[in-house]
Amino acid sequence: MTIIHKIIAWIPQLLAGARITISLTLVSVCAGLILALGLALGKMSKKKLLNKICSGYIFFFRGTPLLMQLYFVYYGLPQLTPLLTINNRFLAAFIAFGLNSAAYTAEIIRAAIQSIDKGQFEASHALGMTYWQTMRLIIVPQSIRRLIPPVGNEFIMVLKDASLVSIIALADITKVTRSISSSTASALVYIPAMILYLIITALFSFVFNKLEKKYSVYE
Repeated sequence: MTIIHKIIAWIPQLLAGARITISLTLVSVCAGLILALGLALGKMSKKKLLNKICSGYIFFFRGTPLLMQLYFVYYGLPQLTPLLTINNRFLAAFIAFGLNSAAYTAEIIRAAIQSIDKGQFEASHALGMTYWQTMRLIIVPQSIRRLIPPVGNEFIMVLKDASLVSIIALADITKVTRSISSSTASALVYIPAMILYLIITALFSFVFNKLEKKYSVYE
């Protein structure tokens, strides 16, 4: 069997792994964005307890390796109590990746919010709007434009970090590639696997570049 025939035979399995990788990345980043907004606003809050909780969360998840977080969610939580056992590997990966992504995205959102002219806060206050009304109606909508480039970078990082889920035997691209390599005693499978990663990365980079241009503050 020629190399071309081997690669063609491997493609269906690699594409199945790609679906897991893309799905995990999408749901993790989307969930992370939702949680991150609350964390960013909490860290900026003048309420000390809320500020400390959100700051502590961000410090913990940014300061510890994602691989350890994934290990703990899947293997550590059941040892604390059987009630926390997560048998679904995808769900365990989603929880770890979502919590981790939220910490990084929270800092992105906080930076975007703080980049808005302070005069808009003052004008909103003069109109009698509360802090949360100002954030929800004035500041956050304007921050979205500035969030697209860094959130796009975070998305690509999560996409590549998704290869870590192979350690809990979730059949993503990396796990499938290693299985094929092991069963066929051929490392050539890593060539189409890397090309597949490049294609996925290029496609999503293209999408985020389009969004950035569409919502550019200079247009």
